[in-house]
Amino acid sequence: MGMKSKIVLGAVVGIVVIGAVSANSGDADGGSGDKGSAASAQRQSGTKSDGGSDAKPAEDKGAEKASQAERFKAFVQKNGTPQEKEAVSHVTKVQGADEQNDILDAADVYTDFTGGIMGEGMAPAKLIASAFADWKQSENGLVTVYDADGELLGNGNF
Repeated sequence: MGMKSKIVLGAVVGIVVIGAVSANSGDADGGSGDKGSAASAQRQSGTKSDGGSDAKPAEDKGAEKASQAERFKAFVQKNGTPQEKEAVSHVTKVQGADEQNDILDAADVYTDFTGGIMGEGMAPAKLIASAFADWKQSENGLVTVYDADGELLGNGNF
């Protein structure tokens, strides 16, 4: 390999590394509904809780304080079927709902069901995935529902 080849290869590798680093760093999205980078939104996911924010999820301050799970539950309580409301009452955590880019969106919903795919949560997982698709829309999204032990219960497109 000649000296020119090494320099060109080094420049290409450097550009790829810089691109990857800049793609993974970004400003916090602040809950304004803008589509932020996956890394920055992941760091913000559902650590704060505000009991009064469910009533006004559209209000900026309430939306910033409400976790993704609380906003999802509030949406289903307002718009869901009785079966969806019952299934979503078992949701404990939602991750990845705020960082959509319509290329490959992936969201995770955690529940308090037990027993994995053979347990009690398989049928409600389909209802949860369906309700999630009503809440968030993506060109190419996949929502995955897990039980209390992190075992897969089901998934669906959104």
